[in-house]
Amino acid sequence: MIGAVILVLSACGQPTFGYPSEPGGTIPAKLKRFYDQKLTFGSCEGYATTDADAKNFANDTFKCARLEVPLDYQNPGGRTAQIALLRVPAKGKPSKRIGSLLLNPGGPGYSGMSYAVMVAKDLDDSPIAKQFDLIGFDPRGVAASTPALDCFTDAEREADKLVNSINSGGKDYTDHETRQLYQKCAERSGGEDVLAHVGTRDVARDMDVLRAVLGDDKLSFFGASYGTRLGAIYAETFPQNVRAMVLDGAIDPTTGTTERRLVQFAGFQRAFDNMAAFCAKTPTCPLGTDPKQATAAFQQIVRPLIDKPIITADGRKVTYTAVIDGVTTGLYDEAGWPAVIKAITELKAGSGKTLLFLRDILSQRSADGSYGNGNESLLAINCLDEERHTPEQESAMTRDIFKVAPFLDTGRPVNARDLCEHWRVKPTLGYPYAQNIKGLPKTLVVSVTGDPATPHEGGISLAKTLGASLLTVEGEQHGVALTAGNACVNNIVTDYLISLKTPAEGTRCVFFLGDSGRVEVLQRRIERLKKTAVNSANVKN
Repeated sequence: MIGAVILVLSACGQPTFGYPSEPGGTIPAKLKRFYDQKLTFGSCEGYATTDADAKNFANDTFKCARLEVPLDYQNPGGRTAQIALLRVPAKGKPSKRIGSLLLNPGGPGYSGMSYAVMVAKDLDDSPIAKQFDLIGFDPRGVAASTPALDCFTDAEREADKLVNSINSGGKDYTDHETRQLYQKCAERSGGEDVLAHVGTRDVARDMDVLRAVLGDDKLSFFGASYGTRLGAIYAETFPQNVRAMVLDGAIDPTTGTTERRLVQFAGFQRAFDNMAAFCAKTPTCPLGTDPKQATAAFQQIVRPLIDKPIITADGRKVTYTAVIDGVTTGLYDEAGWPAVIKAITELKAGSGKTLLFLRDILSQRSADGSYGNGNESLLAINCLDEERHTPEQESAMTRDIFKVAPFLDTGRPVNARDLCEHWRVKPTLGYPYAQNIKGLPKTLVVSVTGDPATPHEGGISLAKTLGASLLTVEGEQHGVALTAGNACVNNIVTDYLISLKTPAEGTRCVFFLGDSGRVEVLQRRIERLKKTAVNSANVKN
C-alpha cells in the first residue's frame, strides 16, 4: 500500500538503457567491471538483521554473497553499494536447471533474502524449486545490503515517531520535524547521495547486473506487491533481457499516488466490513452483531487511545498508532480476521497483547526492542517513487481517505504533511510508467478480486499496460502465488515459469477459505509473518 510519502517526476530522471543479452553484447564500458564481477557464495552467517533471519539462515543449503553495484549509475566510478543475496540451489538434476529465479516480496523495503527462505520452504520439492536457483536479494538500502537506510533510533520507533497522517491519531509532523527527518535520514544512512539513489529505477539496474553475474542471459523474476512495480520498471528498462516475469498483487502503473491510495483505502474499508460481517455471526463479537454499525463501534473503542494509551505490565504503550497498524495488518488476508477480532476483544478489556504482536510483526520489532529497517527503507524508497504533496494537498487527501475508509477516521482536525516534503532529492519514477514497451515477451499478472492493498483494478491495468496474461483469482487476500498453497494458481505459475505457457484468456482460480479454513490456516500464516513482515495499509505497497 502506498504511504504518505508522495513525490513528483523529475525532468532529470535517469536514462533508460539496456544492452543486447546475447553473448558478447555491448555493455557500457564504465559498467563492465560490475557486469564482469564474480560472486563468492559462502555461509549466510553474519547476513541476518533480525532474530527470525538468524534462525532461518542457519541452513547449510543456503548460500549468501554480496554484489557490488554503483551507488549512482551515472557516476559508476564513484561510491558503490553492496547488495546482499541468498541462493537456494535448484534441487533437481543439473541438466534440468533453467537458471535463477529472482524474488522480491514487496514493501518497498522488505528483505528478499528472508522471502527466498519462505518460498523455498513452501515450494519444497516443486518443479520450480527443482529447476531454478531461488535468489532472494535485499534491495539497495534494505536489511543486509549496505549502505543501509536508517532514519530513527529504536527508542524513536518505540515512541511512534515513524507515523503518517493516517495512523498518527492527529499528531501530525510540523514543518521543522519534516526538515529534521530528512537530515536524520541522510546522516544515519550514509549521506544525501545514498538517499538520492535508493529508488526503484536504481534497483532495476541492480537486478540486471545480478542477472548477468549469475550467468543468465535472460531474467526470470517473481515480484509481489511493490515487486510488481519493480518488475514493470525492469521490463521498461531492459525488455530484451526478460525471459519470464510473474507479477502478483499488482500496483497500477497508470495512476498517481492520490488516486491509487483512495482506491486502496476503499479496499481496506471493504476488508474491514467483511471482517465485521464474519465477526457478527457470533454474539460475542466486540464490534456488535450489526455489521453496519461496526465502523462506529470500532471508532468508539480506539479513538480514546489517542489521548490515553493503554500501558502494559512491562511498560509498553498500546497507542492509537499501534492499534491501527495491528488491525490493518490482519486485514491483508481473511486468514487474519480471527486475530483482528481477538485483538479488538482484548482491547475492550484493557489489553493490547494481540495488537502489539501484530504490530511488532509489521514493524520488525525483535524481542530485545530493536527494529529492522523495513519501514525506514519504505519511507526513503517511496520518497523517490511517489508524487509529492504540499501540506494542503496532503491534508485534503487524508480527509478523502477518511471518507472512503471511515474505520481509520481519527475524528480530529487534519493538518497533514508529506514526510518527504523537504527531501532534497528529486524523484525518479514518474507516472505513468512502463508504457508502450517494445520487444517485451509475454508476462503473467496474478490478481485477487478481493485484494485490499492492491485492488483488482490495478492488476487489470498492469496486464493491459504490459500486454501480459491475466490470471484472476477469486479471493480475499493480498497476493496469492507461490506461498499461499493454492494448487490452481501455483500450477499455472509453474507452467509459465518453466515452459513459458500462459493461461487462456479469462482463466480464473478460486481461493476462499470459508469460516473453518480461516482458523485452520491462521497459525501457518502467523509463522510466515514472523519470517517476513507484511505490508501496512498506512505506509506500504
